[in-house]
Amino acid sequence: MKKSFFLIVVLLICPHLTAQELNCQVNIVVDNKVEVSSTEQEIINQMKQSITEIMNNTVWTKDKFKIEERINCNIQIQIREIPSTGAYRGDIQVSSVRPAFNSNYNSTLFNFQDENFQATFSRGAVLNYVPNQYRDNLTSILAFYAYFIIGMDYDSFSLKGGTPYFQEALQIVTLAQTGGAAGWKSSESSKRNRFYLADNMLQPVFEPYRVCLYQYHRLGLDQLYDKKEEGKKAISMALNLLSPIMATRPNTVNIVSFLFGKTTELKNIFSDSELKDKQDLVNLLKKLDPANATSYTTILD
Repeated sequence: MKKSFFLIVVLLICPHLTAQELNCQVNIVVDNKVEVSSTEQEIINQMKQSITEIMNNTVWTKDKFKIEERINCNIQIQIREIPSTGAYRGDIQVSSVRPAFNSNYNSTLFNFQDENFQATFSRGAVLNYVPNQYRDNLTSILAFYAYFIIGMDYDSFSLKGGTPYFQEALQIVTLAQTGGAAGWKSSESSKRNRFYLADNMLQPVFEPYRVCLYQYHRLGLDQLYDKKEEGKKAISMALNLLSPIMATRPNTVNIVSFLFGKTTELKNIFSDSELKDKQDLVNLLKKLDPANATSYTTILD
């Protein structure tokens, strides 16, 4: 009784506790070759705290999330250069998972290493995202990935449910291009950047990928507990939807990242399947993502 009363009081005082969408763990690592002064380390520690706060305390959508419904995700920043105090360059690894129905298993939904991390942060700074405004590159990067994570999660639970969040991510891309930092433009030599991540999700040619996200997770993964064989069949059918895309857009960053993140999961799901079914799956994955063909052969072990 006391516990229930305490919970009610907390929710009345802090209603935002039921609103936030993300449960994000943040880590920042500095390369050994980079010298870090005590002042610089203090700024980095503050930046980590500010990143944690903006990701977890910002209300990104109009939907209400219970604490247990928040999307679990991770951000790891690898600092490779510090050109000046409070200026950082390196990589940012962003990943998210979603639960499988009737199990304790979390399936990797998004896992991407962004090699265009550039940020400045001053002591005592507070990161604050304001829609339709460009404030600084760090805030834009974080807001972009917040919306992309949410979009992927919604796509996995409802058919193309993530559309408004991918649209928001693309709007952030457009605004951030004015800042001049790398990672935001279609004209960059590498297509493994934020522009292509968001733009691809909204292009008609990639619609089968978004259908795949829904069928793989909602009709496949979530059915494995009660209807294992039907779930496995749905997963195979979902992956086959990717063939036309990869035939015209080989090595697309969205799909390659998705497939590579599913290797271990697929191995476990199909561990008790007939050899022919495993071989068919491996042949499909090799065709979709030839660069990682060796990794997919582990499914046959």
